[in-house]
Amino acid sequence: MKLFENLKEGIRTKMKSFLRLDQAQTLQINITQGLDEETRIAKNTIWYRGDTYELAQLYKQLPNKQDTFWGAVPTAGMEIRKIHTGMPSLIVDTLTDIVISDYNGVEFKDKNIDNESMWEDIEKENKINELLKEAIKQALYKGQGAFKWSFDEEISQLPIIEFFPKDMIEIVKKRGRVREIIFKSYIKEKERTYLLKEIYGYGYVKYKLYDIKGDKEFPLNMSSQTNGLEDLKFDGAEFDQEGNVTKYGTYMLACLFKIEEDAIYDKKTDDFDALDEAWSQWMNALRDGRSKTYVPTSLIPKDPNTGELITPNSFDNKFIKVESDLSEDGKNEITVKQPTIPTDSYMNTYITALDLALQGIVSPSTLGIDTKKVTDPNATAQREKEKTTLYTRGKIVEALKITMPEAVNITFKAIATQNKKSIEEIETVANFGEYANPSFEAQVETVSKGKQGGIMSIEASVEELYGDSKDEEWKAAEVARLKAEQGIVDIEEPAVNFELEMGEKGEAIDTQKTEETESTEPKVDGQKEDKKDQEKVNE
Repeated sequence: MKLFENLKEGIRTKMKSFLRLDQAQTLQINITQGLDEETRIAKNTIWYRGDTYELAQLYKQLPNKQDTFWGAVPTAGMEIRKIHTGMPSLIVDTLTDIVISDYNGVEFKDKNIDNESMWEDIEKENKINELLKEAIKQALYKGQGAFKWSFDEEISQLPIIEFFPKDMIEIVKKRGRVREIIFKSYIKEKERTYLLKEIYGYGYVKYKLYDIKGDKEFPLNMSSQTNGLEDLKFDGAEFDQEGNVTKYGTYMLACLFKIEEDAIYDKKTDDFDALDEAWSQWMNALRDGRSKTYVPTSLIPKDPNTGELITPNSFDNKFIKVESDLSEDGKNEITVKQPTIPTDSYMNTYITALDLALQGIVSPSTLGIDTKKVTDPNATAQREKEKTTLYTRGKIVEALKITMPEAVNITFKAIATQNKKSIEEIETVANFGEYANPSFEAQVETVSKGKQGGIMSIEASVEELYGDSKDEEWKAAEVARLKAEQGIVDIEEPAVNFELEMGEKGEAIDTQKTEETESTEPKVDGQKEDKKDQEKVNE
C-alpha cells in the first residue's frame, strides 16, 4: 500500500515538472482610421445641412461607400428615390433653441451698476444671444470652438467678440494646458486666396500670412486687408528680437467653448443612414403600391370630334388600356387593383431606426415625435420622457456656465488694457431657467400643499416657485410682503447666557432674572437683605 502511494506521488511530481506555461507573444495591431479630422468635420457639416444632393455627392467620395445607403449605386432600372429625414439638423436646432430660450443673461456678484450698464451695451453691440446661438449650433455638429476678442475703431468703440468653429482654429497645448489658440481665416484678393493666422496667447497677438495650403509664408503687406497689422503685446508680455515670447501675460483675448470634443452625433451617422433607408423604402413601397385602373378598349372615352381614344391623363383619368374581352361569357368592365402595403412592418422598422438614431442624444417627445401614439398630460410623466434631453441640455448649460463668466472677465480686462487702467477680476454667474417644468398652476398647487403640511417655509416656497426667473432682491421683498400679510413678525431670540441655581426646596432659580428684579424693585427703608436678621427683627 505504501509502495502504491509513493508511486502516485512520483507521478504527480513528474506531471508538475512537465507542465510549463509560456507567456503569449506580443501582437502588433495596425488600425487605419477611416477619415481624418477635417474630413469628419466636413461629413458632419453635410449631415447637418441636410441636402440630399450634397449627401449623395459626399458618399460617392467616401471610402467603403458601397456599405451605406447613401453610397450604394442601384442596379439600372431598380433605382429608388433617396429621401433624407433631416433628423441631424432638427436635433441640433431644437437643443439650441431649448438652451437659448432658458438663458437669462449674466449676474454680476459685485452689483456694480457701471459694469452692468457697460455689459448691456456690449451685449447689444455684439448681439450676444445670436452669437451664442450660432456658437452652440456649430459646437454641436462640429465640436469645440473658440471666442476671440479684438478692437476695430472703424466698426465700434467696444470690444468685438467673434466665434470660430473647430475647423477654423488650432489649439497649442503644453502639458495639457492651452498656451495658444490660432484662428484661421481666408482672404480673397484678386485671383489669389491667402490664409491669415491670428495667434492668440497669454499677453500677445501675432499675425502671419500664408498661401491657401499654409505652406509658404508671405509678408503681411502682400494683401491690402492685412497691410498695417502689427503684433500686439499687453499685460506685461515681452518679445525678443526674433519675435519669440520671453515673458507671458496673465490672460489671453480668447477662450475655448467646448460641449464635447467632437460633434454630438459623430457616432450616429450610420444610424441616420439606416433611418433614411427605412423611410425611403417605405415611401418607395407607397409609390409602387398605388392603385392601378385597367380599362377595356371598348370602355375608353373617345374624342367626339375625331372618334380617337382619349389619351390617359396622369391627374384626372390615369388608367391602363387592356384589350376588350371577346370570349363567350366575357365581360368588359373597369378593374381597379390596390396592392397590399405592410404598413405595420414599415412602421416598426422606422420606429426602431429612429430610436437608435436618437438614443443618448434627445428624447423623441422633445422633437414632437410620439412613437407610442400616447399622449400623457401628466407633467411628471412628460419629464420622465425627456430625461435624455435634460442630460444633453445639462452638458450645454454647464459649458455656458463655464464660458460666459470667463468671457465677461476677458471683455472687461480687454477694456481696461485698452484704456491703460488696472486689471480687475470681474465675477459673474450665468443664469438659466428650468426646462420641462410643470405649469405654474401645478407648481402653485404643489407648493401650497407643502406649505400647508408644514414641510416648507415661506422662503422655500418663493424659491421653488420663481427660481432664477427673479433676482434675490425681488424674492426677499416677496417673502417680506407675504409675512406682513400673514401677520408674521421676526423677533430676536432670547439670550441664553444665564445660569440656573437650585433653591432651598430644590427648585430652579433664574439668577439673571433675580438680579434684574432686585435691581429694578425699590427697597424699603430698614429692610435687611439677610434672611436670618429679618426673622430676628420680626420677633
